[in-house]
This record gives sequence, structure tokens and C-alpha cells, in this order.
Amino acid sequence: EVYFDPSYNANPLVNAMAVGIVKHDETVSAIAEGEGNPVFIVGSATGRDGIHGATFASEELSSESEEKRPSVQVGDPFTEKLLLEASLEIIKEDLVVGMQDMGAAGISCSTTEMSAKGKVGMDINLDLVPMRETGMSAYEILLSESQERMLVVGKKGKEAEIRAVFEKWDLHAVEIGKVTSDGIVRMRRDGELKAEVPADSLVLGGGAPVYIRETRRPSYLDTTLAFQQDSVPVPEDIGKVLLSLMGSPNIASKRWVYEQYDQSVRTNTVISSGGDAAVTRIKGTLKALSVSTDCNGRYVYLNPKKGAMIAVAEAARNVVCTGARPLGVTNCLNFGNPYKPEIYYQFKEACAGMGEACERFETPVTGGNVSFYNENPTGAVYPTPVIGLVGLIEDVKNITPAGFQDEGDIVFLLGKNRNEIAASEYLATIHGIVAGDAPYIDLDEEKLLQDGVLALIDAGLVKSAHDISDGGLSVALAECCIIGRRPVGASIRLYDRIRRDALYFGESQGRYVLTCAADAKRDFVQKVMEHDLEIQEIGVVGGDILTLNDDITLNVPDIHSTYYNALEQLLES
Repeated sequence: EVYFDPSYNANPLVNAMAVGIVKHDETVSAIAEGEGNPVFIVGSATGRDGIHGATFASEELSSESEEKRPSVQVGDPFTEKLLLEASLEIIKEDLVVGMQDMGAAGISCSTTEMSAKGKVGMDINLDLVPMRETGMSAYEILLSESQERMLVVGKKGKEAEIRAVFEKWDLHAVEIGKVTSDGIVRMRRDGELKAEVPADSLVLGGGAPVYIRETRRPSYLDTTLAFQQDSVPVPEDIGKVLLSLMGSPNIASKRWVYEQYDQSVRTNTVISSGGDAAVTRIKGTLKALSVSTDCNGRYVYLNPKKGAMIAVAEAARNVVCTGARPLGVTNCLNFGNPYKPEIYYQFKEACAGMGEACERFETPVTGGNVSFYNENPTGAVYPTPVIGLVGLIEDVKNITPAGFQDEGDIVFLLGKNRNEIAASEYLATIHGIVAGDAPYIDLDEEKLLQDGVLALIDAGLVKSAHDISDGGLSVALAECCIIGRRPVGASIRLYDRIRRDALYFGESQGRYVLTCAADAKRDFVQKVMEHDLEIQEIGVVGGDILTLNDDITLNVPDIHSTYYNALEQLLES
């Protein structure tokens, strides 16, 4: 997901999502249990880099920020890979009670969180922590966020075996303490007790302080929600508008970005970047995983609750289009300064919208983080709750591409077009207006459509599936023409009696472009009726021209050239 807006110019956001697979009988939790069990710090040595990294990430950037650059952690991917392999090995050898990586707040966080989860305590000797800098105080050791480190609670009697594994991988594995039974975490340095705190008092969901911040509905919403679409003229040349949108930064192909890295590591990639979602197979099984990240910050700016709902819904639609059933969600919630009541309003509403959508789609939030203070002297970024969603494809035969496949395939529109242009890329790009409410969304309707699309795919009736999002129906159809195995045109006829620009460029949610083979049409329609879905047959695949009613006639090579070259040309100009 690559999204451009002036609000990010002085404070760009970069969110990364990692997805792994695990065998059910080879899991380990971030928990401490068993009085007397050894506590190890493993991996790299501890330095002063990363001290106050969490707080540095949670403050407004300014000219003084440069002085705090030591707060930024120094990463070493090679050492990280060794640590991952060693950690997996001690889990496989059943040497571990619990394990947690050292992220924000370092040792102070991992010791208290693991202890609180197991309702135990720890006695830690900071003198034993391997250090790469001299003269570090207890405070510095506790808060260091040096990378490539784990806290491991091992099984008593297995200490030598744990050390041997990490020695093989040329990594530190030092016992720095023991698990206790009293629920207190104690930290010692230079023979002195430096900290003594009940673990529960420092953790989320325990006794840690909960702050109820002031909220205030932003005044700009009064202006944006007063938008009247009748004040916007309908363009004469709809085809010219479509071509312009295909070359706009938020719609054009992002291959200039994703082709700069290897998209096919270990040959597992089935559907790469550039479609609705990426699909990777799970070797040794018939299964595959579909992964999508989504958020339209403009929607959230205009309606924080509805915009966050849409972020979850679009991520779910994207994996559904590949044939996957949504499983779970992670997130990175990017907002401005929460001490400003208007910003905290955005955050609170977005969390509520995200929660409602996840409950409806049965996609638990398995993890995530919050990034506040994304501001600069000109203002805050758009509220941007980025959603990462993983879906499961039970059988690789059901993996479905987004692009049109073969001449003669029948094109269907699943879902309903609505008479709205508010919040759209069309309104922002062509008319220079960011206003109105976020697009229409109905969570029950979304779930019904998702289940229906999956039923059609499972029945082997769908040849391609693409969701309608940024740019609306016409952009989705144009993308279908050029992101398949070969460019191909389509002849489309639409009958909705709404504004022409709303018909072609409106971004109402809950819509899909599906195709089926001509000889499967009857079965396709029958399955649609069984699921009580709203669907229209709108055209046929073929030729090298995309036509939509009498409004749009574009050569597919022109669409292809505009879409795939625009971003590179913009970035290099």
C-alpha cells in the first residue's frame, strides 16, 4: 500500500508487517512461570542505542529531534537472522517456558510483561547483562532498545543446553536471573537493589495507569460535511478523466517501489505485488496465505469511525478476491498529538470503527501498535490506521487473479453503485476538493458479499475477482484490463440512473468486478441467487479497447502505458 497526500510531506509514515507460520505443537508464549526457572538474555550485547526509543517515536518532530538520534535503534539483519534460528531451535528442542523479544523499553518491559502474564516475579542481576559500552547505569540497561535480543525463561536443568544452542549460532546466552513466586520484579546493579515493582502495576490490562483523555469533535468536520456534490460540474470528457486517474499517484502502479526488492524469496510467491493482495503458498500443504495492507487516510480524516471501518473492510475484500477467508488483523495506528482533543477524538472514533468491523468479519486483532505525535509545524498527518489482514486459502486451486483472463468471459458487477462522489480520488484529483462524508459502507452487507464471493470461488465459477476502491468502478475495470496475464479489453454497459461521475468514479464500498466463463454463466447466476446477492451482468471481455456505455472508449495499450509509467515519471521529474 503506497499512498500520497500533502499531509505526509514533512512526516512520512512507514509501516511494516511481518507474517509467519507456526506448527500448532511448536508454539511458545511470552510468559514466565515456574519458581526457580532461569531467565536468560540472548542475542546481541546491550548498548546505549535505543534508549528512550519508544518516547522518541511518540513526540512531535522538531529541530531538537536531531539531538536525540541515539534514541534510534541500530539494526543488524544478519544477527537478527541468527537470533531467529537459534530461538526456533530452543523451542523445537523443548528447552523453553516462555520467550519475548525486547522492543519498546527493553528489559524493563519484557521482564514485567512476562512476569505479569504468568502471575510471577523475577529477580534480575543487571551486572550480568552483556554490554557493548562501558559505564552503563541500571537506568540505561533497563531502557536500552538495542536490537537482536530476546528474554528467555528456560526450563530448570536445561541451562547448558540453551547455552550450547546459542554458542553454536555465535550469540550471547547469559543467565541474568530467576523466576520468583511473589509477583515482584526486582532489578539489582552493583550489588544494590535498584528497582522493586509489582509486575502487574506496569502492564496493559493490569494495574498500569489508564488515562481518559479529553476529546473534541474537530471543527473542520462542520465544513467538510457541508459539501454538496451538486456544486461540482460533471466533466464533459469522462474518458480523459479516467486516463488522468490511472496516472494519479494514488492509483497508478507502484511497481517502481516494489520491483526494487525481491518479491519471490524462496519461490513461494503465487500472486505478487500489484494485485488485490499478495498470495504465498505453504509448502508441503495445499494451503496458501493471502496478505493485504490497507488504509485510505482521506476517508478517516473525513469520518474517523467510518474510515477505519472501511480500512478493515477493504483489506478483507482484497484477500477475499484472491480466494481467501479472512483470519485476523494487525494494525499500526498513526495519529497526531493525542493531547490535542481533536486528535484524540479521531483516534477514539477510529478504534471504535476498527473494532466493529473486526467483530463483524470475525477477524481478531492479534497485535499492532500506535504511533502518536506524527506532526510537524504545518499540522498533523491524516489519521491513518493501517490495517494488515491475513486470509487463508484452503486449496491452491482456488487462488483467483484480479485481472481479466480470456476473451468471451462474462463480466459481472457484484454490489450496488450509489450516487456519491464525496471523499473520492476523483474529487480530490480532478476537482481539488477533499470534502464530504466517507463513502457508503454497511458491515452486514460487506460480510454477506464476502461470503458470497468465497462461495462462488470455492465452486470453481470465478475466473477473476477485483474489488472496487480508489477511483471507483471505471478504474477497477481499467485495472482488470491490464493487470492480468496479458492486456485485454472489455465492452461494458451500465444502466444505473445516477450522476455519470458518481457511476464511474464514486467509491461506495462493498462492490466487486467478477468474471466467469461464458459456459459457466448459468451456474454462476444460480449460485448468486442462492446467496441472495445483488449482481448485474455488465459486459464481456475481449478486444483491445475498453468501452463503458458511450462515455468511455480507451485503447488498452494507452491505459497500460499510463498506469505503469506514471509513478516513475513523477518521481524522476
